[in-house]
Amino acid sequence: MAKATGFLDYKRQELDERPAGKRIKDWHEIKTSSIPKKAKLQEQAARCMDCGVPFCHSGTMIGGAVSGCPLHNLMPEFNDFVYQGLDQFAYARLNKTNNFPEFTSHVCPAPCEGACCAGVVAEPVTVRNIEQYIIEKAFAEGWVQPNTPETRTKKKVAVIGSGPAGLACADELNKLGHTVTVYERDDRPGGLLMYGIPNMKLDKELILRRVELLKKAGVKFELNSEVGKNVSSNTLTKEFDAVVLCTGSTIPRDLPVTGRNLDGIYYAKDYLHKATKSLLDSKFKDKKAISAKDKNVVVIGGGDTGTDCVATAIRQGCKSVKQLEIMPCLPHSRTDSNPWPEFPRVFKTDYGQEEAFHLYKEDPREYCIMTKGFTGTKGKVSKISICQVTWEKQRGGGMIPVEIPGTAKEITADLVLLAMGFVGTEKQLFDEFKFTSTPQGNIAADETTYATTAPGIFTAGDARRGQSLVVWAIKEGRNAALAVNEYLISKK
Repeated sequence: MAKATGFLDYKRQELDERPAGKRIKDWHEIKTSSIPKKAKLQEQAARCMDCGVPFCHSGTMIGGAVSGCPLHNLMPEFNDFVYQGLDQFAYARLNKTNNFPEFTSHVCPAPCEGACCAGVVAEPVTVRNIEQYIIEKAFAEGWVQPNTPETRTKKKVAVIGSGPAGLACADELNKLGHTVTVYERDDRPGGLLMYGIPNMKLDKELILRRVELLKKAGVKFELNSEVGKNVSSNTLTKEFDAVVLCTGSTIPRDLPVTGRNLDGIYYAKDYLHKATKSLLDSKFKDKKAISAKDKNVVVIGGGDTGTDCVATAIRQGCKSVKQLEIMPCLPHSRTDSNPWPEFPRVFKTDYGQEEAFHLYKEDPREYCIMTKGFTGTKGKVSKISICQVTWEKQRGGGMIPVEIPGTAKEITADLVLLAMGFVGTEKQLFDEFKFTSTPQGNIAADETTYATTAPGIFTAGDARRGQSLVVWAIKEGRNAALAVNEYLISKK
């Protein structure tokens, strides 16, 4: 497949991004083009080395993280098609396993690349960029068509939540001929894809483009519809033969320290939601976004959400931005305890940090920092008390942060954003459907059938497995659809 010596002949090359100094002035995609240049991508596809035992599509949990693609996308095959110029074949191959390559190619951390065999001796193949090329070329050429079934069953399924798990589940159930209605509590479909990820990272037109295809295929969408508020569980169970909950793990992790009740401290989820909604509704003219303009912003927490907060605050015109992480800085290359093909736990500089460095000439991140409390003036936050910590191993084997004496200090903060992840599914669903929860606060469900303890109620995605990756959400939605189909067939 591809070129036998490609990984030796060509170096890994990422897609071009707009210069940081220009892109921070708008909310458009940071990449220079939705369809990368074909010749450049063919060279990158040629780097796929025809390895005897590819790990890129394995989707196996190793060392507590996924190695390879949970969707089992067959990268060697579509890489070879791209290299040969057979783009339509590449799309057909990718479309067999991935409902939404336009999402994964923008926001997935690419565990496939972490497990790429070329990465053992050189740099891994740019799988994510090749995916983006394939799907955007497919849309441009008209190869992407609605998945309309030839015949319809008499079964009706409600899918609650229109994030990647819900959309994938709806797509697959619709292909099988069932009548599917997706309920979304927000005014736009997409879940966290729509309001949890900034537009410059994932253009919202990509989501709406896919939703329009689903509509044309027969999937119905009910927006501004929240279970437990304006939609009852009784109505759903009476009107539908099955219900699939794809509501995500959306309870943000809090920081219960002194001064937490001061104004100016927000969950990152709420901050990003309001910013994107205001942008889409009025290009910020409605003044409903939480503004960082002329403020000293402190983001507490790392990961993608923390980066998105940094980038959003910069575009809003913040005075300064810091990002505090309680964990140590990751090494710049794999350690002996993190061998290939485990997901590489290595230091990365993402787009938000690049932009902060451009503006302020330093990385906004500080590591091994613990927040001890907040203080303020007239009820509004103005300072954060922090200290440095070291991580010490306990008798039980776990690691805990321990304050380093003499490192306590205060830093200025006019706006604080809590980006520390999510801790479970919202509680009104448990009150409505009376099913069981897991010790982690998620919806308990069978590993194979995705069935909850409530008859006819299924769940998938982050609502079942906890906060995870977009590829896992799509995988869960696809698997749940197959399980629901078996259930519906058995009810005949």
